[in-house]
Amino acid sequence: MTIAVVLASTRPGRRGEAVANWVLEHAGQRDDAAFELLDLAAVDLPQLDEPMPPAMGRYTLPHTLDWAATVAKHDGFVFVTPEYNHSYPGVLKNALDRVHAEWHNKAAAFVSYGFDGGVRAVEALRPVVGALQMADVSAQVALSMHHDFTGFTQFTPAPHQAAALTTTLDQVVTWSTALATLRRPAA
Repeated sequence: MTIAVVLASTRPGRRGEAVANWVLEHAGQRDDAAFELLDLAAVDLPQLDEPMPPAMGRYTLPHTLDWAATVAKHDGFVFVTPEYNHSYPGVLKNALDRVHAEWHNKAAAFVSYGFDGGVRAVEALRPVVGALQMADVSAQVALSMHHDFTGFTQFTPAPHQAAALTTTLDQVVTWSTALATLRRPAA
């Protein structure tokens, strides 16, 4: 199993990089899947610019073809997202909307952060990943700017967050494994 940890913030001075590194550090202690970072700041996708709808799967632009190959090679995803205005960043929406079938039958997990733990960002994401035929796991990590960041800037997760992350990673690996048979082409 290969699980991508998707860093959804591209903002200068973003807090998500420390959060994604924390996820990767914990994930690196596991032997049931390989985890790798997908930083949307490094991917740098332009706004949707394909001439055909993504659901048709007729991608023509090099950046879309590259993104489709990147998404396709992963079995599941852990989305690390801030909450902006009761939702998630537009860069994540653009990344999700750019391709379609490449997301199908894969698991999605969420690690969110914000003043209220980023829970509204996750609630906005769940129907989107569902529309992309992804299975979103129920466990999630909600990091509070009040309790998990010193001075609202330095990431210092409360001790209980490690257990929440373990449960979230357990679920995303289990569901990614269970969905593998649906991703394999028929013999």
